[in-house]
Amino acid sequence: MNLIERIDRRARVAPQAIAHISGDKSLTYGELRTRSDALAANLTERLGNDRAPIAVLGHREPEMLVAFLGVVKSGRPYVPLDTALPQQRIDNILATASVALLLTTSDIQELSASRSPAAISCVEHAAAFYIIFTSGSTGEPKGVVVTLGCLEHFIGCMLAEQNFAELGETFLNQAPFSFDLSVMDLYCSLATGGTLFSISRDLVAAPKLLYRALANSGVTTWVSTPSFAQMCMVERTFDDKMLPDVRRFLFCGETLPVETVVRLQKRFPRARVWNTYGPTEATVATTSIQIDAAIVEKYSSLPVGKSMPGTRVFLMDENGQPPPMGERGEIVITGPNVSPGYFGRPDLTTGAFFDHRGERAYRTGDWGRWRDDLLFFEGRMDEQIKLNGYRIELGDVETNLRRLPHVRDAIVLPARKNGDVQSLVAFVVMSVRDESSDFSSANTLRKQLGERLPAYMLPRKFVFLNNFPMTANGKTDRSRLSESL
Repeated sequence: MNLIERIDRRARVAPQAIAHISGDKSLTYGELRTRSDALAANLTERLGNDRAPIAVLGHREPEMLVAFLGVVKSGRPYVPLDTALPQQRIDNILATASVALLLTTSDIQELSASRSPAAISCVEHAAAFYIIFTSGSTGEPKGVVVTLGCLEHFIGCMLAEQNFAELGETFLNQAPFSFDLSVMDLYCSLATGGTLFSISRDLVAAPKLLYRALANSGVTTWVSTPSFAQMCMVERTFDDKMLPDVRRFLFCGETLPVETVVRLQKRFPRARVWNTYGPTEATVATTSIQIDAAIVEKYSSLPVGKSMPGTRVFLMDENGQPPPMGERGEIVITGPNVSPGYFGRPDLTTGAFFDHRGERAYRTGDWGRWRDDLLFFEGRMDEQIKLNGYRIELGDVETNLRRLPHVRDAIVLPARKNGDVQSLVAFVVMSVRDESSDFSSANTLRKQLGERLPAYMLPRKFVFLNNFPMTANGKTDRSRLSESL
């Protein structure tokens, strides 16, 4: 039984069970199957043998789930797009993906209304299931192809590790469907007969409504970026009284600060906190670890864990060889979760994907280091800048800043003039602020950081914030911070 068949089976076992809640809209498993079947039939009738991708444009509406399954049942991959994306980026993605059709929520409503029997294609293990576009270094989006086999391997690992309660979980959906973190909550929920509870961007913009929605959500499994959880913790009542049913926090997409875990453990003492790591090209997450009190006590920066069963993670130096024990190297991922490559871009695919001992492998472009048989993520390899002749890794400065007392999170960016780096600027969120001025606090941090780093790596300026701005995906918005320089 493949993933689609497993989801459809939920409609037979519990047709009235709620599959998705978004605002005042909901979708049952029975409706999900009936409407996705109808959509598949109409797509097959309209497009015939054309197997080009189909784009789905919306914002967490139940129709998007209908479209995802309906498109796949018709034998085509879907391309999720969020209405928050700039129109120019949407146009670029549509052109790059050479889509056969763009479905809006109104299109989906119309095409899924028919109750005629569906001519559903068999979904092959190696067939493309979805294509998610990520930012490219050239500014042009890259479409990552994820097959049914990739997705099933990831979901299988998650289900085995987390032991989700069948027909008994409510998953938080914080990330838009155009961001691959949403794959974790969406398909873990559907595979177990759970309820997906979506948080719209309107709720995020209205904190009172957000916390009211969370209090009424019944969420048992929290899936988000660390930044979103940090934002929620600004509210003092964000604790196990607001979310009494939460069993676990699953984080991915960003570095998880120690301070965030400490605060969560105090507010949700019965919930487990998990840190995961993985790029879109390796289907959401490849490593994981439960962050308990012992881990927090032992490490000043948190590990991202060990590779999931059936996958392998190793480090490689610039010559393609393993670095010396304890030294950092580029993180490489192999296994059935690794994407076949970038849609329509064999040049980019060749540069990042390769065969390793008969398995598909992906070079992440991320620095990593092994300690105590655990993987530690140490930033992007392309975050290296040159200042006064010295090469500096921004992630190195950030990591050491986060290790200082009372620093909850830190972002370090270069201040440029005429294209040249003039100095470093540290944006800092403190967990505790005393009565000291920003000037005095900056001097204290610079002195403490100077005990860890050479003088040329010390930021010239410190900017203190209550929280970092976030992108639509729920990640820290470095671009907005850069604009303030």
